[in-house]
Amino acid sequence: MIEELLAYNREFAKGETYKRYCAGKYPNRKIAILTCMDTRLVELLPAALGIKNGDVKMIKTAGAVITNPFDDAVRSLLVGIMELRVEEVMVIGHTDCGVSHINPEKMIAHFLRRGTPMERIEQLRSRVDFDTWLQGFDRVEDSVAKTVELLRRHPLMPGDVTIEGYVIDSETGELRPAS
Repeated sequence: MIEELLAYNREFAKGETYKRYCAGKYPNRKIAILTCMDTRLVELLPAALGIKNGDVKMIKTAGAVITNPFDDAVRSLLVGIMELRVEEVMVIGHTDCGVSHINPEKMIAHFLRRGTPMERIEQLRSRVDFDTWLQGFDRVEDSVAKTVELLRRHPLMPGDVTIEGYVIDSETGELRPAS
């Protein structure tokens, strides 16, 4: 599959198709969106919001979840705010999210079935809080609200940044406030 994607990419570049996607590094709308990596949102979310290439900074994580106040998603948001003129943040979870069904025990069972030795998992437990890192959520609204609150209270988050949470319907694209 990777080779197919690379072959397509060669034609994309050779045919100068990229020109219609040219944009600057600063988001036109001064917004960063933290959302889920779900495949249904790749085209649906931008279409539902009327955004195009160059409009926003898009950060994707499993479930639009921040597992640690100093993880890469928070770092990306802070870089966007401090260096790339972002003034507002939207946290957007979605209906029927796969992360809502995961838990640490289930994920560890997957690792074991895929060949990760239990000894390695046990060694990592001294450095990684699997109960937090691999935990899903029961309600997407609660998860989004928790992420919004973490960002608003972050010790490095400027007070003038607007941070709001939403849930997008993964079928219709309709957004509603997470609260």
